[in-house]
Amino acid sequence: MTVKKLENSSDEAVVAEEAKILTNLLNESTRQVVGDETFNKIQDLIKISADKDYEKLEAQIAKLNNREMIVVARYFATLPLLINISEDVELASKVNLFNNTDQNYLGKLNDTIDLVAKKKDAENILENVNVVPVLTAHPTQVQRKTVLELTDQIHHLLRNYREVKNGTINQKEWTEQLRACIEILMQTDIIRSHKLKVSNEITNVLAYYPKALIPAITKFTARYKELAKKHDLNVQNATPITMGMWIGGDRDGNPYVTADTLNLSATLQSQVIFEYYMKKLKKLYRGISLSTSYMTPSEEVEKLSQLSNDNSPFRTNEPYRRAFYYIESRLVHTEQELLGVIDKNNFLKDHDLKHLDEIPTYKDAQEFKHDLEIIKDSLEVDHDQAIIRSYFTEILEAIDVFGFHLATIDMRQDSSVNEACVAELLKNAGICDNYSELDEQDKVELLLNELNNDPRNLHATNQPKSELLQKELKIYKTARHLKDLLGEDVIKQHIISHTESVSDMLEQAIMLKEYDLVDSQKARIQVVPLFETVEDLQNAREIMKEYLSFDIVKRWLVSQNNYQEIMLGYSDSNKDGGYLASCWNLYKAQKDLTAIGEEDGVKITFMHGRGGTVGRGGGPSYEAITAQPFKSINDRIRMTEQGEIIQNKYGNKDTAYYNLEMLASATIDRMVSKQIVSEDHITEFRSSMDEIVAESNKIYRKLVFENPAFLDYFLQATPIKEISNLNVGSRPASRKKISDFSGLRAIPWVFSWSQSRVMFPGWYGVGSAFKHFIDQNPDNLKELQAMYQGWPFFHSLMSNVDMVLSKSNMEIAKQYAELSEGLETQAVFDAIYKEWKLTKEVILKIEGHGELLADAPLLRKSLDYRMPYFNILNFIQVEMIKRDREDEIHGVYESIIPITINGVASGLRNSG
Repeated sequence: MTVKKLENSSDEAVVAEEAKILTNLLNESTRQVVGDETFNKIQDLIKISADKDYEKLEAQIAKLNNREMIVVARYFATLPLLINISEDVELASKVNLFNNTDQNYLGKLNDTIDLVAKKKDAENILENVNVVPVLTAHPTQVQRKTVLELTDQIHHLLRNYREVKNGTINQKEWTEQLRACIEILMQTDIIRSHKLKVSNEITNVLAYYPKALIPAITKFTARYKELAKKHDLNVQNATPITMGMWIGGDRDGNPYVTADTLNLSATLQSQVIFEYYMKKLKKLYRGISLSTSYMTPSEEVEKLSQLSNDNSPFRTNEPYRRAFYYIESRLVHTEQELLGVIDKNNFLKDHDLKHLDEIPTYKDAQEFKHDLEIIKDSLEVDHDQAIIRSYFTEILEAIDVFGFHLATIDMRQDSSVNEACVAELLKNAGICDNYSELDEQDKVELLLNELNNDPRNLHATNQPKSELLQKELKIYKTARHLKDLLGEDVIKQHIISHTESVSDMLEQAIMLKEYDLVDSQKARIQVVPLFETVEDLQNAREIMKEYLSFDIVKRWLVSQNNYQEIMLGYSDSNKDGGYLASCWNLYKAQKDLTAIGEEDGVKITFMHGRGGTVGRGGGPSYEAITAQPFKSINDRIRMTEQGEIIQNKYGNKDTAYYNLEMLASATIDRMVSKQIVSEDHITEFRSSMDEIVAESNKIYRKLVFENPAFLDYFLQATPIKEISNLNVGSRPASRKKISDFSGLRAIPWVFSWSQSRVMFPGWYGVGSAFKHFIDQNPDNLKELQAMYQGWPFFHSLMSNVDMVLSKSNMEIAKQYAELSEGLETQAVFDAIYKEWKLTKEVILKIEGHGELLADAPLLRKSLDYRMPYFNILNFIQVEMIKRDREDEIHGVYESIIPITINGVASGLRNSG
């Protein structure tokens, strides 16, 4: 029997009922604010959109004045948001229901552990597996933190609806609370009036930890170990999920990321986890009131108790409380020493706060854990298992996962910046005056000599330094300081964007060497290449083969437990070569790089730079991971989580648990499952894919790079310029001018196509390439169908195209196309539309389906339900772009286009 995905078990009737409650309250609030006339116009638009009378819809929207338009846009931007909440509440409910009643679903942890337990090396697998979601701040999260807080409140209230129905919560009071939230939401600025700073991005993403990520990860880890123990597997040191962070350390193309933001990111993260520990200790102190009248603590607990300054007469017979007070004193002093702050949640007396210097600090988080375990061990002797499970399990797991640092910060910089800095250092040190002019072989020889034989820090000269070099050196100095202060895990990788050669990697090592983060024997920070374009992916094998052959690199790897991480870029390879070329070259690169690692005895691990959309490597996480090449996951896998995807996946602790469970289960499944298809068939499939992908790449590049009208079409027929002006992130939308295609960032590129409902990066070139292959031999269609049925990679590939086509709408896309000027520019749409129809036809043939989303009926119904609402937003957006280009929008009405962008993103859910 096939096990269903949990999403496909949602109760449609419950979602519809709760969505209707929210919709009715929105209607009442809107009617109250705008009056009957405008409200009736809104209802007319819904009916016209549901009937798909797009000509009439366009005409009716064109009649709205700007004052009416802002109200209508607000209404339709809010409605998809409320529908999302209804669906999220149902998913969270199902997560709890299925786990509490022992029902199965695809990727459930119980089944995963059962599968692994059959393996000879089960304990080793479970002990070492590590999945790391890395939170980033790319410009696709268009909602304000204020709006996210309001949606959290609505989510919380809606989760109580079942108790409202059975009468345990007063329905009238509950309804009024919901109404208040919606009324506030309708009158709150959805869009930021000022551009975010890096510091805002840091604090925004850290808000997900206390409410969702910390409780979800600790619960998951505890359950993971408990399930393993049932199979007599001891995995007490396992950390199946840890977290990563890019914000504050990713300075590629972002001039606002500096040494100060890196320091801020690390210290704010540390404050978050210290605050968590303080709150947990307070709970322990208040809760565990055991008296020596009824029990005898261990000698170790007595020692902790005697060290305590808690001299209250009421604590005379309460050694556990006195011990917790001592632990709290040490923790407060530790935070003060590390971060220069004292958390407001501490429960120390004023006198003791003034005399913290009399209390020792903890040298690391494990020493803090040791003190807690003294108390836990004492309770175990007295068989107080319920107390341990209720009070200790979560905090002890948290210490192992989060330490004093919370999440590992990645540093990232473009290879060209590294080269410029290294060239300046070498020149200032009198080593080489013309480094950038050397050929690759000479560069490598020179850099290896410096790394192996020159212990100097090259910046330690009196030579004047450029502003760029000073800025970069300060960042490395800060990284060294943070590692010394907060431990090795606070920063572990430095990623190099646009890695095109071995010298790019060695230049990075030179920069790390400046503050002794690498030397000739060990590496405290690993050099991680990022291969982004199709050409870079194809060259990755030779680059890594040479890099791994160096003796110094082999020594560095010993200090890194013989793991070498490589980052793969989904966005730029897609923009460069199209969907099929990107996916296939990523697949082949992983196969090749894994094989090189096996040859050299190195465990190659991958960091996947995925976004929310299919065009940026998105799609369902479970399928994406299980579709990775066989043997390509060596214990560890890291992936970026970006923009609105963070809110969708980690907005509350239950959906966070489920999504983390999917990541970990899929990773383990891919590690232990046998290859389904025979190697002979895989070889045949690969040969076919090479042929198909070459054709697809040719078709894609012919339109995107060879058609002179294409760039004009993109700039005129998508809201790229409007998106570039949004206050959604600290990083610029383009590395160069927005009209320069090569400098345009892949994220706004994809986001713009999503807004115009073309979804171009997720399918263009697919249909023609497959048709070309099928036309060569009638049996080729059967081969493609066999690939779809038997090869997880190809099945995932096709399913993602299917999904992205279902979210596209060529009738709406045509409205955007009419914004472009000139027949040649408008003809670009004709080529796109022709390919869209062909792609849909061919995909359905390969899948053997009669309609899109045949395997995802609930997603199809969800889209059917919400499409009439957010399709209207697209028509409003087009009309307002027209008015903006005619200079008819000023003042408050300038917010209308951003509001529509927000609403469409909410409706699509994975648009960036």
